Amino acid sequence: MLYALYYRRISLLASARFLCIIIQYLNKIMSKNLSKIFFVGLTGEKLNDLLLKINEAENFGLKDVSLFLEFFKKAERDKIYESLLASKIKNIPLVHIRHDFEKDELNFLKNKFKTKYFTIHESSFARDDIKKWKGFYKKLYLEMNFDNFVSNKVNVEKIGGFCVDLSHFKVGMEKLSRDFEYVFNKKGDIKYFDCNHLNGYNLKTNCDMHTINNLSDFDYLKTLPKFLFGKCIALETFNSVREQMEFKKYLSKILK
Repeated sequence: MLYALYYRRISLLASARFLCIIIQYLNKIMSKNLSKIFFVGLTGEKLNDLLLKINEAENFGLKDVSLFLEFFKKAERDKIYESLLASKIKNIPLVHIRHDFEKDELNFLKNKFKTKYFTIHESSFARDDIKKWKGFYKKLYLEMNFDNFVSNKVNVEKIGGFCVDLSHFKVGMEKLSRDFEYVFNKKGDIKYFDCNHLNGYNLKTNCDMHTINNLSDFDYLKTLPKFLFGKCIALETFNSVREQMEFKKYLSKILK
């Protein structure tokens, strides 16, 4: 038993080293300018949190942002939309949606705010939520979990592609998990990698971070293959808009 565990560990270490070599090679042949595609994220766990972020974005004169609505039921979302319509915000390329969205709500966001990327969880496949979004399949983008499980209902080929949550990918990469493998196995086809969620990463706990305490919480990004980075990268942190604008400067610097 001990020998089996030992050899499994050796095998995992060898796989990890080989993976690093592959990533270094991919980064050499796939160059991307990432500096112009970061979007401040309007986030929050409570309605007032998100409304305050809209006001802060308004104060800074922002016209382009991303929007995360995972925590909000329809009545709360209607208040968010009312606030957005009264603001100077004109373009919301990426919106993170939840299971209770209907197609008319997707149409509203597409028509009023030019939304191109609607990001969903694996559960939207497992629960068959996506069936009610027929007609929007190629505007849906899948965010993987990091629980080492991928339902056999998950089918990224049916939709627009992945919304790679970069910290989730990092967690999976360290574990060589099934979630990580599902994404990494598509590395040869760039059409699947159009957009991202971006937050921090804790090296000690191998976990994602949605409140950034130090700019170094983003340094893990330098270890990731560049094919993951899409055309639209949405900051998914609970930090203020002011702080996120500072994050964008740092991210543009480290991801040249």
